[in-house]
Amino acid sequence: MNDVDENLAVAEKVGRGRPGREHYVDIHCHCLPGVDDGPATISESLSLCRALVEDGVTTVIATPHQLGRFSERNEAESIRERVTALNEQLEGNGIGLRIVPGGDIRVDERICQLIEADRILTLADGGKYILLELPHDIFIDIEPLLVELSALGIRAIISHPERHPIIARPGPSEYRTRSVLLRWLAEGAHIQLTAASLLGDFGATAQRAAWEFLTSGWACFVATDAHDLDGRRPRMNAVYQQINARLGEATARRVCIENPLRVLEGGQVLSTHCTGTRNWIDARYPTTF
Repeated sequence: MNDVDENLAVAEKVGRGRPGREHYVDIHCHCLPGVDDGPATISESLSLCRALVEDGVTTVIATPHQLGRFSERNEAESIRERVTALNEQLEGNGIGLRIVPGGDIRVDERICQLIEADRILTLADGGKYILLELPHDIFIDIEPLLVELSALGIRAIISHPERHPIIARPGPSEYRTRSVLLRWLAEGAHIQLTAASLLGDFGATAQRAAWEFLTSGWACFVATDAHDLDGRRPRMNAVYQQINARLGEATARRVCIENPLRVLEGGQVLSTHCTGTRNWIDARYPTTF
């Protein structure tokens, strides 16, 4: 059995843990206590982890913020140690969740150097995928960074572009930003949507953009980006049902179950493109892709 077939077999096993209940790998979650804007205490962290389990999540890639306003904090080794400590707490409290290391990395020209120096983390600490967060207040073209990462054998996953105020905003800038996004995809980048965006929790503009990215076949992942149990709780099961109803089970399983598992295992991400969506893209956003 080759790697792709093996990953699919594991995805099937994980995704159908028991009838009527899907199981998920969450590739973007702020569950470590006291490191960023996620849970402040171990008690809050354990409550969030219980909610993740209740939502059907079996494995979480912990992605505390790195760089940006957290520069010089949350170094890779510290995150690994905190992940180990949280796993011990989960086991001691009978919470059936596995945590692995990762980071939510603010775009920075030093990223490749910092990866090689073991100061920032790839997803699942696997050296294959990195979660990149764009600056919120400006739109920059990160294609040169994507090329650098590709030379290291690392694929970028762009976190929640549907929540970026410039990318998501309809109007004259929409064509330009979408064209740049397509160039990023052509360089091997992937898009991760927040579950709550698709459900409308971040407003109508983010919801519209999220469904557009998903329907067009641009987005390969849905993750919780959960921070707490108030405004940023996990909502994977609800969004899986919505995607299943609107776009079908194959799409729901690919973005919520199969591709996240492939990141966890270091496998090849499956495309969500099809002929119909390619024609739609060419008609609306004519560009080289």
